[in-house]
Amino acid sequence: MPAFAVIGGQWGDEGKGKIIDFLCEKADIVARYSGGNNAGHTVINQYGTYKLHLVPSGIAWPHTTNIIGNGVVIDPNILIKEIEENNLNPSRLIVSDKAHTIMPYHILLDKLEEKSRGENSIGTTGRGIGPTYVDKVSRQGIRIGEIKDLELLSEKIKSILKNKNQIITKIYNSDALSFDEILKSVNVWKNKLEKYIKPTEKIINDSIKNDKNIIVEGAQGSLLDLDHGTYPYVTSSNSTIGGTISGLGLIPKNYKGIAGIYKAYCTRVGEGPFPTEILGKKGDEIRNKAGEFGVTTGRARRIGWFDGVAGKYTAKINGFDALILTRLDTLDNWEKINICTEYEIDGERTSDYPNNVEDLKKVKPIYTTIDGWTESTKSITNFSELNSKAQKYINMIEEVIEVEAKIVSTGPGREETLHIKEFIT
Repeated sequence: MPAFAVIGGQWGDEGKGKIIDFLCEKADIVARYSGGNNAGHTVINQYGTYKLHLVPSGIAWPHTTNIIGNGVVIDPNILIKEIEENNLNPSRLIVSDKAHTIMPYHILLDKLEEKSRGENSIGTTGRGIGPTYVDKVSRQGIRIGEIKDLELLSEKIKSILKNKNQIITKIYNSDALSFDEILKSVNVWKNKLEKYIKPTEKIINDSIKNDKNIIVEGAQGSLLDLDHGTYPYVTSSNSTIGGTISGLGLIPKNYKGIAGIYKAYCTRVGEGPFPTEILGKKGDEIRNKAGEFGVTTGRARRIGWFDGVAGKYTAKINGFDALILTRLDTLDNWEKINICTEYEIDGERTSDYPNNVEDLKKVKPIYTTIDGWTESTKSITNFSELNSKAQKYINMIEEVIEVEAKIVSTGPGREETLHIKEFIT
């Protein structure tokens, strides 16, 4: 059977966890390919409420196998916590032996570096994600599979820590980290995680040969992608479709569907340009109504109108063939609703998303304004039962980003989902 990817089309927090849960009934495997515990998913279904940062959303369904791919960076303490909280065994969760490990010095250096930037901070979560990817690229990272040989690993850590402590003490004037304390932690990781660690790319490709359905779960959003996002206000990995190939060992021909998830409005956490941002009372109302606060950080999310220029851009670079729209019910009872259909930059109109972040900072959004609706859309599961104005809004988004809508979320529960057309067939 083929693979189906579910990828965020905005700046993350689009509701991927809820949608993955909705699709999981037909899934044998749910696999995550990038990022770390800087992203959070919330899943609510008949089995309970799950707030996840590393483990794929498929764990909310007893029949699924869940894979953390080699493109993910892993904080072992967070992974152990999620395994224990959700009572997961190695038949339900498999971790790539090639995934890189977030070490204590990564977390400390992340915080120290962000603090040193002062007003030029980029909004990192301080969880060591960036420094771990830096070490991966510079070939001094530690793969999680290396915990199987503690004697060899301890020598490697000793050598790396000597260099890291030089940076910590001499550049940032902070206290050195203890090798013995780190080694104690590594011993705990080995005892608790070793049985979960396997070569996942073989498992994934064998599963495809054996007619298993695989859902590939995105973390964060396309506009935070290291290459295609609003650089430098991005994450440290590839959250777009390309990241699924390198981050799991899948091949492009395995994909039968690539869905883009978009909120019915936009949100962004942290620094960086946000052309359609709604400031003041209106933004506060949406934020409070929808509970727009980060699962991972608790930070208030910035709120904006739906950005069709950005949405069309992410649809193109990912090859989305299905639109999944979430949070439609949040827009109930708004008198007027805006959709950004063009940008104005230095007096010129464009429907193209700029690659230069300085140009993006100059954007004046050009809106199409439609009448809002007073009829509730909450919990509606049939498109024909939606009021005509809500239907028009969905159709406009389809037209602007040039992707057909297949699923619309009308509430946080998995049953509060409107299925227009099949995505997984």
